Amino acid sequence: MSLEVLRTIYFSYAHSAISYGIIFWGNSRFSTNIFKVQKRIIRIITNTGRRDSCRLLFKQLQILPLPSQYIFSLVVFVDKNRELFLSNSEIHDINARYNHDLHLPTTNLTLVKKGVLYCGSKIYNCLPLSIKALSGDAKRFKTTLKSYLLKHCFYSLDESYQCQ
Repeated sequence: MSLEVLRTIYFSYAHSAISYGIIFWGNSRFSTNIFKVQKRIIRIITNTGRRDSCRLLFKQLQILPLPSQYIFSLVVFVDKNRELFLSNSEIHDINARYNHDLHLPTTNLTLVKKGVLYCGSKIYNCLPLSIKALSGDAKRFKTTLKSYLLKHCFYSLDESYQCQ
């Protein structure tokens, strides 16, 4: 079969199962197992070896790796439900550099830090300003965000936090 047909089969079977409810389970410790299965599927589609890197393959196939798909889903959730989140300017009146970023509540609980609201705010704050500026236009926001994630092909959340 051609690569395009295999890519379509991937999106109809694997991608739909992977992306279902990902904002709730995408940050769990079991997501690494699913990410390994996703990489195995990509290697089967491209007929590459077990030890070959998949980063370039994800980029060539225009498929988001599981962590990038989690980031995409979280940021789209934050953008659609912006009224659930407070910005730093709403918390205090100080004119600071990060005034337009989303406010991160102070917490020491890992459960809260891995939650949708906290993690979504943190990832949204790490996005480039050019993407945040498009948050009013949903279609352009999604396409720009997806191209940004495809370009960087994040394999973990820590990579996305460091990429600024």
